[in-house]
Amino acid sequence: MKPILEIIALHKKFKREPAVDGVSFAVREGICFGLLGPNGAGKTTTLEIVEDIILPDSGEILYQGQPRSLSFREEIGIQFQHTSLLNFLTVAETLDSFHRLYQKPEQLTTLISRCELESLLARRNNQLSGGQLQRLMLALALINRPQLIFLDEPSTGLDPQSRRNLWEIVQQIKKEGKTIILTTHSMEEAEYLCDEIAIMDQGKIIAWDTPSSLIKTHCHGSSIRLPTSALHLDLDRLPFPWTTRNSSVILEVNELHEAMNTLLDLDVDLSEMSIHSPNLEDVFLALTGRKLRD
Repeated sequence: MKPILEIIALHKKFKREPAVDGVSFAVREGICFGLLGPNGAGKTTTLEIVEDIILPDSGEILYQGQPRSLSFREEIGIQFQHTSLLNFLTVAETLDSFHRLYQKPEQLTTLISRCELESLLARRNNQLSGGQLQRLMLALALINRPQLIFLDEPSTGLDPQSRRNLWEIVQQIKKEGKTIILTTHSMEEAEYLCDEIAIMDQGKIIAWDTPSSLIKTHCHGSSIRLPTSALHLDLDRLPFPWTTRNSSVILEVNELHEAMNTLLDLDVDLSEMSIHSPNLEDVFLALTGRKLRD
């Protein structure tokens, strides 16, 4: 599948310090592409350059194989993390105001249905909950029928139900063949929504692949956690690396099935066993040594 967006050798400095340092990646059409990184990694600056909000010092950005035209801003959709709307307008009035800005906008009835705004149309913007406001912001990002959509921390501050609801809407948008570029501090969100993920640190892309391939490449094995009371044996008899923590023993194993058989042979009680398999959080820690919000 051809890329809808190509970023080539992008550079940007602030006060002589590189914020974006030779970043290159491509986004295939019709996928959800995640750009992750700790605070200060350069991902926000990268996206603001790609969105044509700020200028790069050097580098090239191609949209559908060509340099971005003057109409690029009108052809994309952006859901910013923080956007101020006029408090005294209702949801219906806000949608209508934005709808009038474009020559060929999406039908309002379609947007209202897709983002589940029917019951909110008469409500003023300052009366919306976090989840309701995010659904409105997503509708506004889709109002110009964009094929490329940027979502900046779309579920920040949402309760679990609102977050899942928003994720399902995003999945439906992707099924329509639209391309989504997502930034998030939620590893669960990235793993659920993204087909490919690029991880940035110190202004550079340090890893780029599918979520499953990133996990397979950068993390190995699983860990088994057992209460110390479950092991009636000398821990040195265990054929796995182990550590103790808070009245528990944590075993690092490569093959879960073989490890469990070994533990059963040693008469270890597995009834209170918990298993941790590698995930994107582990990848992030392995690559950057930092948690996402550091």
